Amino acid sequence: QVQVVESGGGLVQAGGSLKLSCAASGNIFSINTMAWYRQAPGKQRELVASITSSGTIVYADSVKGRFSISRDNAKRTAALQMNSLKPEDTAVYYCDVDIAEVGRGYRIYWGQGTQVTVSS
Repeated sequence: QVQVVESGGGLVQAGGSLKLSCAASGNIFSINTMAWYRQAPGKQRELVASITSSGTIVYADSVKGRFSISRDNAKRTAALQMNSLKPEDTAVYYCDVDIAEVGRGYRIYWGQGTQVTVSS
């Protein structure tokens, strides 16, 4: 069984920083892309940043220059460093991991989400 767990959310003032962490565990053969999505109340889920196993990174325009995504392939973890946070960054953040279990093909696994609240 595969699990994806996020951590690191919380309440921070505008201009502050937070670091989110994501860990995948279980019967994993391989991990492809790891990504962070977020969903604010009343809004659709949106991609924040993604990173492939070879290190190719994509950022949403709204977070470029403020957020940084990284991963540790050996530890099966990903992180999202968020700096210069704005109230509009307030959302539940989800880690999305493209995982192949042993003997199976790839599928997406989601974590339970972690709340990030930025006060003005």
